[in-house]
Amino acid sequence: MTAARSALRAGTLPPGDLRSTSYWFDDLVASGRDDLRPRSALTSNAWFDVCIVGGGLTGLWTAYSLVRADPSLRIAVLEREVAGFGASGRNGGWCSALFPRSAASLERTHGRDAAIRMRRAMVDTVDEVGRVAELEGIDCDYVRGGTLLFARDAVQRAGARADVAEAAALGVDRLEHLDEHVVAARFGASGLDGRPPEAVFDPACARVHPAKLVRGLARVVEQAGVALFERTEVLDWTAGHVRFRALDGSGASGTVSARHVIVATEGYSAALPRARRRILPLYSLMIATEPLPAATWEAIGIEHGQTFSDYRHLLVYGQRTADDRFAFGGRGARYHWGSAIRPAYDRVDSVFEHLAATLRDLFPAVGDARVTHRWGGPLGVARDWHATVSYNPRTGVGFAGGYVGDGLSTTNLAGRTLADLVLGRRTELTDLPWVNHRSPLWEPEPLRFAGANLGLLGMGLADREERLTGRPSLIARAIGPLTGH
Repeated sequence: MTAARSALRAGTLPPGDLRSTSYWFDDLVASGRDDLRPRSALTSNAWFDVCIVGGGLTGLWTAYSLVRADPSLRIAVLEREVAGFGASGRNGGWCSALFPRSAASLERTHGRDAAIRMRRAMVDTVDEVGRVAELEGIDCDYVRGGTLLFARDAVQRAGARADVAEAAALGVDRLEHLDEHVVAARFGASGLDGRPPEAVFDPACARVHPAKLVRGLARVVEQAGVALFERTEVLDWTAGHVRFRALDGSGASGTVSARHVIVATEGYSAALPRARRRILPLYSLMIATEPLPAATWEAIGIEHGQTFSDYRHLLVYGQRTADDRFAFGGRGARYHWGSAIRPAYDRVDSVFEHLAATLRDLFPAVGDARVTHRWGGPLGVARDWHATVSYNPRTGVGFAGGYVGDGLSTTNLAGRTLADLVLGRRTELTDLPWVNHRSPLWEPEPLRFAGANLGLLGMGLADREERLTGRPSLIARAIGPLTGH
């Protein structure tokens, strides 16, 4: 048995137990903060000013922004499971300024001025999430410690320096290059070529406990008068109407009539007829270690509030949790035929094993620390990897999503923007370039299956190509335009 496999020996909680949805949910229950008991389902026809489909961060930030702007609005949020069940309660806890489209790509598509405005909005959003959490008493372990991107070989080092130069040219993101001497003195990260890594430090990122944030936000909006119905499955929607059924055993079903209908289902959009090919559900998986001793953290160098990644193409991401664990995740789980979403897809042993081995490779001081939690879930990807917030004032239907894993902060910007659009306000937010951006639909099967999985395979092969050749990957260059670069 390999060390990585041995590290994964700890079992997860039983399938179907909401605690097994993520380490974050398990921590809420174990600490006594939240028993995850579902709120009441909607069981009869109803009328609201605004009906929001989805009780994740997009839906809740939209409800929060609307009710704070106009407390007289009657707002309902309909959630199939419990608030935060999806990516909002399972993610890596990066409240970052990252956007699925790179700054260079935004500039090519929308122009330099629009790219600058989008980047400024994303940087400001990092602080906005912390501001609201403090204002509303949401204790979500928010610490703005920045993120570190380790460059571990010659190709990655060149990419790191190029990123810093590009950011300086645009004049928004304050990236700092750390040479190998600084990195070696401060961090226990390994290189891939016998040399210490270099790194890029981006201050615009905060460490967050995502389940504390989303569950706390749900309580705040409910206390402000928003009606939050859980175990309520939306079947379809049209302008002014949302069809639902209750999943509480009552067998009830009905229709919500509303002037405004906001669809905020992200990776789960593929399960709804009107959004089936708009968003592709791509799985990302995570592990959490047992709490590590202070001496280990001193050797590793990652401080509270800091998140981290490296410059590989097959993305990984991590943070030091408030209770001194590693929470570490990455891509690699395949896309499933027909955009299927199943609980079984949340767990892929080979990916968990790969994540454990990758964490140890990056930070050897982790040693044989035990992995205590394994989980995953779908995130939402638009065909052009371009997130959007959209609203049609004629029909009253709005949509936000396609965050490609960058949603913990972007959802806040989406909620504030949707509120302005619903209320008919012309603001700096409603003039951002992602507003009413329309991505192409994903191809029908089997093209969607082949393309999505070839893309994942290509990113892994690109990393191998660069290690073998020591040159920038030709595969990555071919895939780049399809992934927002």
